[in-house]
Amino acid sequence: MAAQREWFEKNYYAVLGVTDTASAKDITKAYRKLARELHPDKNPGDSAAEERFKAVSAAYDVLGDETKRAEYDEVRRLGPVGGGPGPGGGFAFNMDDMAGGGLGDLLGQMFRNRGGAGGGGQSGVGPRRGTDIQAELTLDFADAARGLTTTLHLTSDAQCSTCHGSGARPGTTPKLCPQCGGRGVIDDNQGLFSFSSPCRRCGGGGTVIEEPCPTCRGAGIEKRPREVQARIPAGVSDGQTIRLKGRGAPGRNGGPAGDLLVSIHVAPHPRFGRAGTDLTVRVPISFVDAALGADVAVPTLDGVDVTLRIKPGTQSGSRHRVRGKGIETAKAGTGDLIVTVDVTVPTALNDEQRRAIEQLAAASTVPARETA
Repeated sequence: MAAQREWFEKNYYAVLGVTDTASAKDITKAYRKLARELHPDKNPGDSAAEERFKAVSAAYDVLGDETKRAEYDEVRRLGPVGGGPGPGGGFAFNMDDMAGGGLGDLLGQMFRNRGGAGGGGQSGVGPRRGTDIQAELTLDFADAARGLTTTLHLTSDAQCSTCHGSGARPGTTPKLCPQCGGRGVIDDNQGLFSFSSPCRRCGGGGTVIEEPCPTCRGAGIEKRPREVQARIPAGVSDGQTIRLKGRGAPGRNGGPAGDLLVSIHVAPHPRFGRAGTDLTVRVPISFVDAALGADVAVPTLDGVDVTLRIKPGTQSGSRHRVRGKGIETAKAGTGDLIVTVDVTVPTALNDEQRRAIEQLAAASTVPARETA
């Protein structure tokens, strides 16, 4: 998305009545409120309300899009349009002096040089969010089903334990940069144009460290082992990723920390399986129980057996549902226990058992198998 001419001329935040630090949710709320009040259907024949409605819609078109908003904020930081240097040494020029294609070329070059939207780097000015960190965690089947609080052992970037992130030797503090006066940028006036670039002395941070921390050498961050307490919710599944907000790498220049992304691996259970929030289990029953019916003890994940009533004539491989004995989750509720019965056939018979089965076969009216 290329910067538009109007971005230099209009304060879209003021149009929506919000500050430039407003959250995306607050921006959307402000837009919807104004759009309802100013909509042409509600103000028929009111040209002023119609113009305001168009202005509000144009402002939200930019501020309601995360990428456009980032580019617009960079343009505003360069400075206002005027015809001379902007306040604070920002970029300023008379738009009427620029021909159509020249503006896009100039803006593209500025963004590339400054590492703004569409560029490949960062100027270092202002807070920067820390990076996200990847980690892996293997859970046994029962812990994944019930959830647990555990400790993750990581080796990653963390706030320096010696200087606590300041970058300065303990007992000293960073000083205001004497070259840029703490602004983080240096102005370069070239007649009609005034460019601002990151201060080379402080790297755009606005402060210099005269006595760097011996541990992190002024970076404020060190790579070291650390422990993170993580609450794993009940019902996590194999391959799922859990996001722990603010547990990633620390931010720079006062920016927020990144997140910790934990990839979950669930070890298989020797007896139970899983289908969504339902647990599955296979239970062997005898031929007699299948034929005559019986009450069968069925194991559950919590270790307490439940009784399943088998009807007479139950077939091997049939499935039966025990309500509420599956996996309990906050969003999907509690699943069921799905029991598959396997009818076992005796491999050795005594004389009495053999005679009984032969009598059953003689009395049976249903053929054991179809003949060709």
